[in-house]
This record gives sequence, C-alpha cells and structure tokens, in this order.
Amino acid sequence: MLRLASFLFQSPAIKCFHSNNSDNEYTPSILPFLFYITPHSPFFYPHMSSQFVTDVYSGFDDYEHAYDSQHLANDVYFQEAIVRSSHGRRPTSRMLSRSMRLATSVRVDTSIHRPLTAVKGIGYSSYHNKIEAEEAKAARENNEDNIDGRIKEGESKAMELVKESVILRSQGNLKGALEKAKEAGRRERSIVKLRDDNNRSESINIDLTFCILFNLAQMYEGNDLTTEAINSYTVITKNKTFVNGGRLKVNIGNIHFKRKEYNKAIKMYRMALDQIPAVQKTLRMAIMKNIGLTFIKMGRYEEAAYAFEQGSEERTHPSIAFYSLLSMYCLEDNEKMRDSFIKLLEIHLPSHDVSKEKDGLLSQITMGDSLTHFIRAIRLKTERFVLSAARVIGMGMNEEPTSGHEWCIDMIKQSSFAYMASELEMSKAVYLMREGRIKEAETALSLFSNAPPKMASSALANRSILEWMKGNGGEALNHINSSLLLDRYNTTAHVMEGIIAFQNEDIAKAILCMQEALQNDALCMQAIYNLGLIYKKAQNLESALDYFYKLNNMLRNNVQVLCQLASIYEYMEDSGQAIELYSQANSLAPTDPSILTKLSNIYESEQDKTQAFQCLYDSYRYLPSDMKTVEWIAAYYLDAQFAEKAVTYFEKAALMQPNEIKWHMMIASCTRRSGNYHKAFQLYKAIHNKFPSHLPCLKFLVRIATDLGMSEANEYASRLQKAERVNQLRQQRESDSAHGKSGSAASVHSLPIPLNSTDLSYTDTVGRVERPKTGLRKEGSTREDSFDDLDDSFLPM
Repeated sequence: MLRLASFLFQSPAIKCFHSNNSDNEYTPSILPFLFYITPHSPFFYPHMSSQFVTDVYSGFDDYEHAYDSQHLANDVYFQEAIVRSSHGRRPTSRMLSRSMRLATSVRVDTSIHRPLTAVKGIGYSSYHNKIEAEEAKAARENNEDNIDGRIKEGESKAMELVKESVILRSQGNLKGALEKAKEAGRRERSIVKLRDDNNRSESINIDLTFCILFNLAQMYEGNDLTTEAINSYTVITKNKTFVNGGRLKVNIGNIHFKRKEYNKAIKMYRMALDQIPAVQKTLRMAIMKNIGLTFIKMGRYEEAAYAFEQGSEERTHPSIAFYSLLSMYCLEDNEKMRDSFIKLLEIHLPSHDVSKEKDGLLSQITMGDSLTHFIRAIRLKTERFVLSAARVIGMGMNEEPTSGHEWCIDMIKQSSFAYMASELEMSKAVYLMREGRIKEAETALSLFSNAPPKMASSALANRSILEWMKGNGGEALNHINSSLLLDRYNTTAHVMEGIIAFQNEDIAKAILCMQEALQNDALCMQAIYNLGLIYKKAQNLESALDYFYKLNNMLRNNVQVLCQLASIYEYMEDSGQAIELYSQANSLAPTDPSILTKLSNIYESEQDKTQAFQCLYDSYRYLPSDMKTVEWIAAYYLDAQFAEKAVTYFEKAALMQPNEIKWHMMIASCTRRSGNYHKAFQLYKAIHNKFPSHLPCLKFLVRIATDLGMSEANEYASRLQKAERVNQLRQQRESDSAHGKSGSAASVHSLPIPLNSTDLSYTDTVGRVERPKTGLRKEGSTREDSFDDLDDSFLPM
C-alpha cells in the first residue's frame, strides 16, 4: 500500500493540481478524487504513516469508504492511473477483472502488517511439522531414558542402604541398622511409585523388594520390635509373587517362641513345613526340631518325642538325637533312651585330619582354613552331645547309676567315638564324687595311673579334691604337685592349690595360684569366682567387684554371682545398688527365702518397714519354719497394734519350740491386749501348770484374777509369795557360792601358805549380805495394781 501511495504522488493529475492550471482538463475530475482520499488517507500526511505502522490495531474496525472495492472499480480515473502503472500493463479486455483482483490484493497486502495471532493449521504436513514431530519424539525418548536412569539409580542406592544396614548390625549397632533399613524401604516405595506413574509396572524388581522387606523384618526382630517384625514377615508371606516367601513363617514362629506364645509358634512351624518340598530334608529336619523344642517348653514330652522321631526320619542329626533322648528321660523310658543314644553314636562325622597330610606345605595351608575350623566345630559339638547324653543315661537309669555309665562306655567303645571312652570313665568318677561315694570315686580314679599325661593329670587333680574333702590338706598338695608335673597347664590343680592356700590364710599365694589358672585358661570360671571371694575376704572390694562383674558377663542371670555382687554393695553401704541386684536375683529365684531375708534387712535399715514386712512375709510363705522370720512378723504385728494377727505367729513359734516359755507368754499377752481377759487368764493358768515357778506368769494371774474379782486371786497371791521366797533363797545361795569361790581363790593366789602352819580356818571378810526385800504388798495398802509398769515384751526389737 505504501508503493501505491508513492505512485499517486507522482501521477500527472497531482502535478496538475499543484500547478493551479484551470485549463487543465483533469482539474474538475481530480479534485473530487483528491478530496476523497486526502482528509483521511495516511498517505497525504507522511508523519502519520509511522504511527500507522507502530500501532497496527488503531482504526482496524473503522469503516473507510476509500477502501471500498466497489467505488474503486467504478472510478474511471483510478482505473486509468492503474493502467499506466506497472501493475496495469495487461490486456485491455481483462482490465476490469484485473482491477478487481488488484483491489482485492491491495486489501490482502494491507493485512500483512497485522500480526498473526494463535492460528495453527490442523492436519497439514509440512517440513516444519515434520521437524516438530521429530523433536517431540526425541524429547520423549530422552525423557524415557531419564526415567530409566532414575529408576536404576534409585535401585542401586536402595541396595547400598541394605548393605549398610547389614554391616551396622554385624557391628552391634542395631538402632542404626534399623534406620538404614527403613530408609531403604522408603526409597524402594518411591521407585515403585515412579514406575506406576510412567506405566512401567511390569518391570518391577521383585528380588529387590523381597530383599528390602526381609532385611527390615530382621532389623525389627533384632531391636525386639516383635509386632513390627511379624507385620513385615506377614507382608512377604501373603505376597504370591515371592516364590519362597512361605518359608518365612518359620521366622514368625521363632518370634512367637520368644514371646512364649507356643501354640502360635507350632501353628506357624507346621504351615511353613507344608510349603517346603520333601527333597529339602535339611530344612524340614530343622523345622521338626523347632516343633519338638516347643512341645518340650509346653511340657508335652510325648508329642515332642514324636516330633523328634519324625525329624530323624528326614535326616539324622546329633541335636535331634540328643533332644529325643532328653524327651525319653522326662518320660522315664529307658529303652528308648538307649535307642536314641545308639542313633547318636551311629552319626557319621566328617573327618579332616591335617596331621595325616603327606605334603607338609598343604597341611600348613589347610590347618587354619575355614573348612577345617567348621569341621572341628561340628566334631566338638557332637562330642559334647555324646558326653551329655551318657551323663543323662547314667543319672536317669532306674537301676544303679554306675551301670548306666558302664553301658554307655561299652557302647562307645564299639562305635566311631571309641577315643572318648576314657572321658566317660572320668565322668563316672566325677559323678561318684558328687554323690559323696568317696571310696568308689578313688577306685575309679586310680585306673588312670597309666593313662596319657593329660588324663592322668586330671585324675590326680580330682584325687586332690577328694583328699581335701576328707580334710587331708597335705596329701591333697602332694596330688596337686604330681598333677602339675604331668601337666603344668592344668587349671583345676592351680585352683585347688589356691583354695588350700586360702584355707591356710595365705592370701597372696592364693591370689597368685588363681591368676596362674587364669593365665592358662582365661575362661576358668572357678578361678574367677574364687578370686572374687578372696578379694572380698581381704576387704579389697573394688577388685572383687571387677571379677564378679566379669563372671556376670560370662554367666548371664546367675543367682550366686548376683548375690555376691549385692553383698559387696551391702558392705559398701550402697543400699540402692544392693536392692537392685538382690531384686534381680529374686526374679530369677523367687522361691529362695534367703534372698528375701536379705532384702528385708536392707529395707529395715532404710526404715522402710512396709517393704521389709512384704519381703519377710514372702520368705515365710516359702520357709515357714524359720524362727527369726516368724518372730519378726509377730513383732511387726504387735507394734502395729494387731495383736490378733500376732497371736497366729506366736502359736506357730510355740508349736516349733514347745518348751520355750516366752512364746506361750506372748500368746497370753496378745490375748490380754486384745481385751479377752477370761481367755488370757486361762492361758496364764495353763502356763503356770506347765511352768509353776515362773514369776511373771503368777503376777499376771494375780492381777487378772484381782481385776475380774475371782476367788482364785488369794490362792495365786500366796503361790506368788512362796515362789518369790524360793527365788530369793536361790539367788542368795548363788551369791554366797560366788563370794566363797572368789574369796578362796584370792586367799590361795595372794597369800603364801607356810609349810609349818596348820591353821586352815576361813573368815568371811565380806559379811552376810542382807536379803533384798521384794515387792510384797503391805497390810492396809490401798495402791491398785496396773499393767503399765510391767515389761511383757520378750522379743528383741
């Protein structure tokens, strides 16, 4: 349109208008045209063209007649101007149609300056559309690759967290291991969500999910969060995509076993057994062993024996044969005990004796490898089962115990465990020692005189124990020295030497012997325990605590060790720690009355009478024949003004000690304090009949009879006077006798007797002591008797 404007300014008609030539023929016709275009056309005002270009939307909706195509087509001069221009050089016959098209083109050209808004072609395929499609496809492929990379990266990080959790658990950091396991679970869930959002659910890593859930359940179980562990295991077992998830019901059963929910444990074990094929005999055997042990805990020994029998059918194992023997021992079935022992001896153990290797280098290499250690551990465990089973048979046979040991020795000599026969002989001798059959034990130990050095040294050490039990310390030392000559690393001999030194009050030597025993065997519990006792005796309480705590770490929940620790803290006057340790020992041995008595004494020293009474009351329930306990409880009720309850315990004391008058007097006193004077009078009367010379009983009889206005008051009063006179005469005789002895002794030791003197007369220089006047009532006295000035408490408070 700008080109059209420049064309118009150069046209002859416009030049004619500026020349002001009135004769020009174009004047009349051009003026209307100029008037038509100039007032509103932007081409007439050049400065308005820039405004039109910058503001393209101004006047867009206004209707302008100059742009009307109909007027342009009918305007002859406009058409002639166009013909003269380059746009009009066309055939004349098509001028009109060309003009129409030109007018239309002018209108289209003016729309070029209008900016194109959101107008997009639909369904057109062009070069640009192909490029955009390829770019979109490449973006989608890159996005898919990015998602796959994120998924792989997340899975690797989750697996690293699982590894860190396992390492922390092996280091003992259970809490940190649980946190890592939880973090791995959260990361795995985010990966699953990412897969679901991007339609990749079919490529879920089942193995990773199983590994994370299983590790999380184990960490819950390790931190004693049993409920959470069971929930985690249940999630695995209920998911059918996990092929072997049903086996984890064994783990759920183990948790129920720890929680003492034995019925639920058996149910889980059996459900796991149903999902395990018959070809996996080892796993089925282990589950049957768990079932049998659970039945033993429940006291159902027949079902336990049946479970062990079923497990041995799957595969014979030393532990199953041993537990089956224990079940038969509880059922007192000797025949089946022998059968179980024979099955135990028939087990074939792997052998790997490196000493038989011909190649020395090979034997040195295989001496410390893991396979050798594993085989050695299996053999030691099986040997321990065999020895324990032989001891059980020796004690469990209804006939003579030694015959059981002899039968086991004969059977072992015929099996692959023949090298253990001498150890069973030693076990038999030890059993006889514990039973107190000294002579038989000595006979059994004398058979080891020609045994190998270690076995002979052990026999001599045991013989030293026998001599010590008989009180022959010198002979015991001789056996100890002979034992140490054969085997200087014999810990039993060193311990016995220390015990004998301690008896001889040689504390330094006793400590030295016990420490030498510990150097030979750092886990010798006898040496550790005796060292604690020696340091306790020597008032070195800190060292005693160290050794007893060391033993407590080795023997968890041992009552004797806990009591020793508590007694040491009691000596140190640390009541709080002593109470805590005695309470732990009481929880382990709730029927031990001595522990309860110790607790009562500490509570009483802390002025806590209520707790002291509760402990002694529990002690009385388990040992009602302890006189000190009965006396303390009775005194407690008496102080608490419960005389009726105190009578019950005084009556029990009187039953245990019928000739002790103080219990009968306390019964009558409690009855009198409760206000039952008639019954108290009868009780005092019975006591007087049994002990007629007892003055306090007569006094109470006189006063109760006087207060109740009985006619028997005068009779008992006269008896009281006679008894008092008899008592005074007895005291006088005892006093005279004591003075006579002292005077004669003084005369003998202080005055020399001349040989020529025959005067042996004796003069009493002290003189006759006047008999004291006791409380006889004077005639005419109006003083009334009362019970307030009488001390009728015969109990030590």
